[in-house]
Amino acid sequence: MNPVLRDLVDRQGGLVTRRTACQVVPEWTLEQACSSGRLLRVLPEVFVDPRLLEVRPASIDGVPLIGRLAPEVAHRAALAWADGRAVLSHVTALHVWGLLTPAADAPLHLSAPVASGIRSRPGVRVHRYHDLLLEPPCVVERRGLPVTRLERTLVDSWPLLASADRRAPVIRAVNDRLTTAERLGAALTLAPRLTGRAELRTLLTRLAEGCRSPLEIWGHERVFTGPDMPAFRRQAAVRVGRRTMYLDLFAERERVDIELDGATTHGDPRQREIDLRRDALLASVGILTVRFAHRRLVHEPDEVRRETRAILASRR
Repeated sequence: MNPVLRDLVDRQGGLVTRRTACQVVPEWTLEQACSSGRLLRVLPEVFVDPRLLEVRPASIDGVPLIGRLAPEVAHRAALAWADGRAVLSHVTALHVWGLLTPAADAPLHLSAPVASGIRSRPGVRVHRYHDLLLEPPCVVERRGLPVTRLERTLVDSWPLLASADRRAPVIRAVNDRLTTAERLGAALTLAPRLTGRAELRTLLTRLAEGCRSPLEIWGHERVFTGPDMPAFRRQAAVRVGRRTMYLDLFAERERVDIELDGATTHGDPRQREIDLRRDALLASVGILTVRFAHRRLVHEPDEVRRETRAILASRR
């Protein structure tokens, strides 16, 4: 490859646009690099070093070249092609936000104003909106890349994800304090025709009520609600000495903390020791901790309800 062009490609992380290349070399030099296989065109006017292509299983060999790049390079390539007319959005933006790892053969998603004139290409899906402005607060910078703001990203991604995968990014975003259920609810009001809207609204209601995991939501909906249950405080903050602990479900009158132990903690000796120390600390201020494992909550909800009622009655 022409040494000037090679230096430019290397300085730009293996990616170059036609416009940038033609500022330093004649256009025929760029075409020669492509015809010799030294550069590959992954999108119109966007070229990459072929060494950046990832080895993929034969089952997805048919995906476009843009889909065979590492995500970070693919994101830069898509933005270079958009040339300021669109930003990363939907599940692609979720990846940039650190909330989702998309499938290897998933298309990249961009959002653009209707008037931008940009259209989808193989491997890149462009969503066009009347209300999108390519500036704050509609667009923010994350990891040096322009993306739709988190609340819009989560709402837009909801119908694109499989039912089993939808809740996790929303729950994690709230748990990591990147956003709140209230702000997500406000974003949802702007998408009245969203597929799966009722399910997302229910999830946001549970998060606003204090649930912080799929297991807590399960417990709230199937086990720990009803006329025979107290009004539990969810994620109640209790301070003992210098330590503040957050209780999954706290029956304040009875001084009972119900902890819902996820499947990943079962059989972990280290976690068990941490839990025992925590439970002893709570006991020092008169709070009884009762733990229910994931298996029992899911497979024996009626029995868990009966045990919970009996424990609460004994504490009154």
